[in-house]
Amino acid sequence: MSNSRRQFMIAGAACASALTVGGCQTAQSGSGGSGPIGLQLFTLREMFAADPHGTLEKVAAVGYREIEFGGGGYEAMDHAGLRRTMDRIGLRAPSIHVGYDLLLDRFDKSVGMAHALGAETVVLPYMTNAFYGASAWAGAVENFNRFAGKLKAAGLGFAYHNHDFEFTQKPGGISLWDRFMRERNRDLVRLQLDLYWVVRAGGDPGVLIRSLPGQIHSYHVKDLTQGGTMAAVGTGTIDFAGIFTLNELSGVQHFYVENDMAQAPWLPDITTSFTHLSRLLAGG
Repeated sequence: MSNSRRQFMIAGAACASALTVGGCQTAQSGSGGSGPIGLQLFTLREMFAADPHGTLEKVAAVGYREIEFGGGGYEAMDHAGLRRTMDRIGLRAPSIHVGYDLLLDRFDKSVGMAHALGAETVVLPYMTNAFYGASAWAGAVENFNRFAGKLKAAGLGFAYHNHDFEFTQKPGGISLWDRFMRERNRDLVRLQLDLYWVVRAGGDPGVLIRSLPGQIHSYHVKDLTQGGTMAAVGTGTIDFAGIFTLNELSGVQHFYVENDMAQAPWLPDITTSFTHLSRLLAGG
Protein backbone atom coordinates (compact mmCIF):
# COMPACT_ATOMS: atom_id res chain seq x y z
CA MET A 1 0.00 0.00 0.00
CA SER A 2 1.40 3.42 -0.92
CA ASN A 3 2.03 5.98 1.81
CA SER A 4 -0.48 8.39 0.27
CA ARG A 5 -3.16 5.71 0.16
CA ARG A 6 -2.42 4.71 3.75
CA GLN A 7 -2.68 8.33 4.95
CA PHE A 8 -5.95 8.76 3.08
CA MET A 9 -7.41 5.72 4.81
CA ILE A 10 -6.18 6.90 8.22
CA ALA A 11 -7.71 10.35 7.67
CA GLY A 12 -11.01 8.81 6.62
CA ALA A 13 -11.14 6.64 9.72
CA ALA A 14 -10.36 9.65 11.91
CA CYS A 15 -13.10 11.67 10.23
CA ALA A 16 -15.64 8.93 10.85
CA SER A 17 -14.65 8.74 14.50
CA ALA A 18 -14.81 12.53 14.79
CA LEU A 19 -18.56 12.48 14.31
CA THR A 20 -18.85 11.92 18.04
CA VAL A 21 -16.99 15.14 18.84
CA GLY A 22 -18.02 17.33 15.92
CA GLY A 23 -14.65 17.39 14.16
CA CYS A 24 -15.43 15.71 10.84
CA GLN A 25 -16.26 18.88 8.93
CA THR A 26 -12.68 20.06 9.34
CA ALA A 27 -10.74 16.84 9.81
CA GLN A 28 -9.86 16.72 6.12
CA SER A 29 -9.45 20.45 5.60
CA GLY A 30 -6.01 20.80 7.14
CA SER A 31 -4.84 24.38 7.28
CA GLY A 32 -5.03 25.80 3.79
CA GLY A 33 -1.45 25.04 2.81
CA SER A 34 0.02 26.29 6.09
CA GLY A 35 0.74 22.79 7.38
CA PRO A 36 -1.24 20.46 9.61
CA ILE A 37 -2.77 21.80 12.83
CA GLY A 38 -1.21 20.45 16.00
CA LEU A 39 -2.13 20.10 19.65
CA GLN A 40 0.14 20.65 22.62
CA LEU A 41 -0.76 17.71 24.85
CA PHE A 42 -0.38 19.78 28.03
CA THR A 43 -3.95 20.85 27.24
CA LEU A 44 -5.07 17.26 27.94
CA ARG A 45 -2.47 16.44 30.60
CA GLU A 46 -4.86 14.76 33.06
CA MET A 47 -6.57 12.76 30.34
CA PHE A 48 -3.24 11.84 28.75
CA ALA A 49 -1.67 10.75 32.03
CA ALA A 50 -4.57 8.38 32.69
CA ASP A 51 -4.81 6.93 29.17
CA PRO A 52 -2.05 8.06 26.83
CA HIS A 53 -2.83 5.83 23.86
CA GLY A 54 -6.57 6.37 24.06
CA THR A 55 -6.02 10.11 24.29
CA LEU A 56 -3.90 10.12 21.15
CA GLU A 57 -6.66 8.27 19.31
CA LYS A 58 -9.22 10.87 20.42
CA VAL A 59 -6.95 13.71 19.32
CA ALA A 60 -6.56 12.16 15.88
CA ALA A 61 -10.32 11.66 15.65
CA VAL A 62 -10.90 15.39 16.04
CA GLY A 63 -8.72 15.95 12.98
CA TYR A 64 -5.34 16.89 14.40
CA ARG A 65 -2.36 15.51 12.50
CA GLU A 66 0.42 16.89 14.68
CA ILE A 67 1.00 16.81 18.41
CA GLU A 68 3.58 18.26 20.73
CA PHE A 69 4.42 16.29 23.85
CA GLY A 70 4.47 18.20 27.12
CA GLY A 71 3.15 17.38 30.58
CA GLY A 72 1.12 14.39 31.65
CA GLY A 73 4.24 12.51 32.67
CA TYR A 74 5.18 11.62 29.11
CA GLU A 75 8.90 11.71 29.95
CA ALA A 76 8.57 8.45 31.93
CA MET A 77 6.38 6.62 29.42
CA ASP A 78 7.26 4.02 26.79
CA HIS A 79 8.23 6.30 23.93
CA ALA A 80 8.54 3.51 21.39
CA GLY A 81 5.01 2.41 22.28
CA LEU A 82 3.69 5.93 21.91
CA ARG A 83 5.38 6.19 18.52
CA ARG A 84 3.74 2.97 17.35
CA THR A 85 0.33 4.34 18.27
CA MET A 86 1.09 7.62 16.52
CA ASP A 87 2.17 5.84 13.35
CA ARG A 88 -0.94 3.70 13.38
CA ILE A 89 -3.39 6.60 13.66
CA GLY A 90 -1.59 9.15 11.49
CA LEU A 91 -0.08 11.50 14.08
CA ARG A 92 3.40 12.96 14.16
CA ALA A 93 5.25 15.00 16.78
CA PRO A 94 7.48 17.59 15.09
CA SER A 95 8.57 18.89 18.50
CA ILE A 96 8.52 18.03 22.19
CA HIS A 97 8.73 20.13 25.33
CA VAL A 98 11.72 19.34 27.54
CA GLY A 99 12.35 21.18 30.80
CA TYR A 100 15.50 23.14 31.59
CA ASP A 101 16.63 20.82 34.38
CA LEU A 102 16.24 17.73 32.21
CA LEU A 103 18.28 19.31 29.43
CA LEU A 104 20.88 20.40 31.96
CA ASP A 105 21.17 17.15 33.90
CA ARG A 106 20.01 14.42 31.50
CA PHE A 107 20.77 15.72 28.06
CA ASP A 108 21.24 12.30 26.47
CA LYS A 109 17.84 11.19 27.78
CA SER A 110 16.28 14.28 26.22
CA VAL A 111 17.84 13.49 22.86
CA GLY A 112 16.72 9.87 23.11
CA MET A 113 13.12 10.90 23.80
CA ALA A 114 13.09 13.26 20.85
CA HIS A 115 14.42 10.66 18.45
CA ALA A 116 12.12 7.92 19.75
CA LEU A 117 9.05 10.12 19.30
CA GLY A 118 10.11 11.26 15.84
CA ALA A 119 10.62 14.89 16.87
CA GLU A 120 12.83 17.26 14.91
CA THR A 121 12.96 20.07 17.48
CA VAL A 122 13.28 20.29 21.27
CA VAL A 123 11.40 23.21 22.81
CA LEU A 124 12.27 24.63 26.22
CA PRO A 125 8.84 25.42 27.67
CA TYR A 126 9.34 27.51 30.80
CA MET A 127 11.78 29.10 33.23
CA THR A 128 11.00 29.58 36.91
CA ASN A 129 11.22 32.88 38.75
CA ALA A 130 14.64 31.84 40.06
CA PHE A 131 15.95 33.08 36.70
CA TYR A 132 14.29 36.50 36.69
CA GLY A 133 17.44 38.30 37.84
CA ALA A 134 19.91 39.66 35.30
CA SER A 135 22.80 37.37 36.25
CA ALA A 136 20.72 34.19 36.50
CA TRP A 137 19.01 34.94 33.19
CA ALA A 138 22.32 35.56 31.45
CA GLY A 139 23.55 32.17 32.66
CA ALA A 140 20.36 30.53 31.44
CA VAL A 141 20.61 32.07 27.97
CA GLU A 142 24.21 30.90 27.78
CA ASN A 143 22.92 27.41 28.44
CA PHE A 144 20.18 27.82 25.80
CA ASN A 145 22.92 28.47 23.26
CA ARG A 146 24.89 25.47 24.51
CA PHE A 147 21.83 23.19 24.39
CA ALA A 148 21.10 24.34 20.85
CA GLY A 149 24.63 23.57 19.69
CA LYS A 150 24.60 20.09 21.21
CA LEU A 151 21.14 19.38 19.82
CA LYS A 152 22.26 20.41 16.35
CA ALA A 153 25.10 17.90 16.62
CA ALA A 154 22.45 15.28 17.46
CA GLY A 155 20.39 16.21 14.42
CA LEU A 156 17.79 18.27 16.30
CA GLY A 157 16.68 21.88 16.40
CA PHE A 158 16.06 24.01 19.49
CA ALA A 159 13.40 26.62 20.26
CA TYR A 160 12.39 28.66 23.30
CA HIS A 161 8.75 29.09 24.34
CA ASN A 162 7.81 32.44 25.85
CA HIS A 163 5.33 33.39 28.55
CA ASP A 164 4.61 36.93 29.73
CA PHE A 165 7.40 37.28 32.28
CA GLU A 166 10.08 37.72 29.63
CA PHE A 167 8.40 41.00 28.69
CA THR A 168 7.27 42.17 32.11
CA GLN A 169 10.38 41.37 34.18
CA LYS A 170 12.95 44.13 33.67
CA PRO A 171 16.00 43.79 35.91
CA GLY A 172 18.11 46.90 35.56
CA GLY A 173 15.41 48.41 33.36
CA ILE A 174 15.98 45.93 30.51
CA SER A 175 13.39 43.23 29.86
CA LEU A 176 14.40 39.59 29.93
CA TRP A 177 13.13 39.36 26.36
CA ASP A 178 15.48 42.10 25.17
CA ARG A 179 18.35 40.46 27.01
CA PHE A 180 17.44 37.13 25.40
CA MET A 181 17.30 38.69 21.95
CA ARG A 182 20.70 40.28 22.50
CA GLU A 183 22.47 37.20 23.84
CA ARG A 184 20.94 34.22 22.03
CA ASN A 185 22.65 32.55 19.12
CA ARG A 186 20.33 33.59 16.29
CA ASP A 187 21.59 30.80 14.06
CA LEU A 188 20.64 28.06 16.53
CA VAL A 189 17.97 29.31 18.95
CA ARG A 190 14.57 29.68 17.30
CA LEU A 191 11.30 30.70 18.90
CA GLN A 192 8.01 29.09 19.76
CA LEU A 193 5.85 32.17 20.07
CA ASP A 194 2.91 31.84 22.41
CA LEU A 195 0.56 34.45 21.01
CA TYR A 196 -1.68 34.56 24.09
CA TRP A 197 1.20 35.38 26.42
CA VAL A 198 2.49 38.12 24.10
CA VAL A 199 -0.92 39.81 24.17
CA ARG A 200 -1.34 39.17 27.89
CA ALA A 201 1.97 40.98 28.49
CA GLY A 202 0.63 43.99 26.60
CA GLY A 203 2.56 43.32 23.42
CA ASP A 204 1.55 43.45 19.78
CA PRO A 205 2.21 40.08 18.09
CA GLY A 206 2.42 41.72 14.67
CA VAL A 207 5.14 44.12 15.75
CA LEU A 208 7.05 41.30 17.44
CA ILE A 209 6.79 38.97 14.47
CA ARG A 210 8.03 41.66 12.08
CA SER A 211 11.14 41.98 14.25
CA LEU A 212 11.81 38.23 13.94
CA PRO A 213 11.71 37.41 10.22
CA GLY A 214 12.27 33.72 9.55
CA GLN A 215 13.03 32.97 13.18
CA ILE A 216 9.75 31.48 14.42
CA HIS A 217 9.51 27.71 14.55
CA SER A 218 5.91 27.50 15.73
CA TYR A 219 3.00 29.29 17.35
CA HIS A 220 1.07 28.29 20.42
CA VAL A 221 -2.48 29.32 19.71
CA LYS A 222 -5.06 30.01 22.39
CA ASP A 223 -7.48 32.87 22.76
CA LEU A 224 -7.86 35.63 25.36
CA THR A 225 -11.20 36.55 26.90
CA GLN A 226 -12.20 40.08 27.83
CA GLY A 227 -11.48 39.07 31.42
CA GLY A 228 -7.93 38.01 30.58
CA THR A 229 -8.31 34.26 30.85
CA MET A 230 -7.44 31.58 28.30
CA ALA A 231 -10.08 30.33 25.91
CA ALA A 232 -10.53 28.12 22.88
CA VAL A 233 -9.40 29.64 19.58
CA GLY A 234 -12.10 31.81 18.04
CA THR A 235 -13.96 32.47 21.29
CA GLY A 236 -11.91 35.43 22.51
CA THR A 237 -10.40 38.71 21.40
CA ILE A 238 -7.09 37.94 19.66
CA ASP A 239 -6.91 38.92 15.98
CA PHE A 240 -5.46 35.68 14.65
CA ALA A 241 -6.51 36.48 11.09
CA GLY A 242 -4.31 39.58 11.15
CA ILE A 243 -1.42 37.73 12.77
CA PHE A 244 -1.55 34.94 10.22
CA THR A 245 -1.05 37.37 7.33
CA LEU A 246 2.57 37.39 8.53
CA ASN A 247 3.08 33.61 8.37
CA GLU A 248 5.39 33.74 5.38
CA LEU A 249 7.50 36.48 6.93
CA SER A 250 7.74 34.71 10.28
CA GLY A 251 8.84 31.36 8.87
CA VAL A 252 6.36 29.59 11.17
CA GLN A 253 6.06 25.87 10.41
CA HIS A 254 3.65 24.56 13.04
CA PHE A 255 0.46 25.77 14.72
CA TYR A 256 -0.16 24.13 18.09
CA VAL A 257 -3.45 24.62 19.89
CA GLU A 258 -2.88 24.92 23.63
CA ASN A 259 -5.29 25.86 26.39
CA ASP A 260 -3.61 25.38 29.75
CA MET A 261 -6.92 26.07 31.52
CA ALA A 262 -9.28 23.92 29.47
CA GLN A 263 -11.83 22.15 31.63
CA ALA A 264 -13.00 18.54 31.56
CA PRO A 265 -14.19 16.89 29.38
CA TRP A 266 -11.56 18.79 27.28
CA LEU A 267 -12.49 17.36 23.87
CA PRO A 268 -15.12 20.04 23.10
CA ASP A 269 -12.52 22.73 23.79
CA ILE A 270 -9.87 21.28 21.46
CA THR A 271 -12.54 20.61 18.81
CA THR A 272 -13.68 24.24 18.88
CA SER A 273 -10.07 25.38 18.53
CA PHE A 274 -9.42 22.96 15.68
CA THR A 275 -12.50 24.09 13.78
CA HIS A 276 -11.74 27.81 14.11
CA LEU A 277 -8.02 27.46 13.45
CA SER A 278 -8.70 25.38 10.33
CA ARG A 279 -10.92 28.15 8.97
CA LEU A 280 -8.44 30.89 9.88
CA LEU A 281 -5.52 29.18 8.20
CA ALA A 282 -7.64 28.47 5.15
CA GLY A 283 -8.42 32.20 4.94
CA GLY A 284 -12.06 31.78 5.95
